[in-house]
Amino acid sequence: MIFETERLLIRKLKTTDIEPFHEMQGNINVMRYTDSPAKTYDEDVIDLKRVINFYGKPNNEFWVWAVILKQDNTFLGTIALIDKEEIGYRFLEKYWNNGYAYEAMLGLLDYCRELGLSHVIAEVILKNKASEHIIKKAGFKVVKEYICKDLNLPERLYKLEL
Repeated sequence: MIFETERLLIRKLKTTDIEPFHEMQGNINVMRYTDSPAKTYDEDVIDLKRVINFYGKPNNEFWVWAVILKQDNTFLGTIALIDKEEIGYRFLEKYWNNGYAYEAMLGLLDYCRELGLSHVIAEVILKNKASEHIIKKAGFKVVKEYICKDLNLPERLYKLEL
C-alpha cells in the first residue's frame, strides 16, 4: 500500500488489474481529455506492463497507482505522481460522481507533503469541468492558460503550494 484514505487504498498496479484497467482506458469518455485515445485490450496489456515496469527502475519519476475501494477491493481507477510534481487521475466512468477522485487526490496531496514536496501541478482541459472542479476545490490556483499540443484544446496549468 502506498497510502490510504477513509474509503480508499492506493497501491501499485498488478497485471491482474487488466480487466478494470482496460475498461477504464478503453472508454472514450474516460480518455476524452487525455493525451491518448481509448485503447484496445492488447494495447492496454502492453501499457499496464509498461507502467508496472517503472516501479522497479532506479530513480523512477513515473508513479501510477491503483485506487481501490476498501469496502470490497474494487478497482476504481488510477492516480499518478509524475516527476515529483505533476498529479493526475482516471476513474472508471461507472464510479464518477462519488467523490472518489477528490478523496484520492487529497490523500495524494498528503502523501506528497510526507515526501517533502513543495508544490504539485495539474493540467486540465477547460472542457473537463468535473476535473477542474476537483482541482479548484482542493485549492489549486491557475498559473497559465494555453492550447494543449496533443488535443488542440484550451488547457489550464494549476499549481498548489504544499
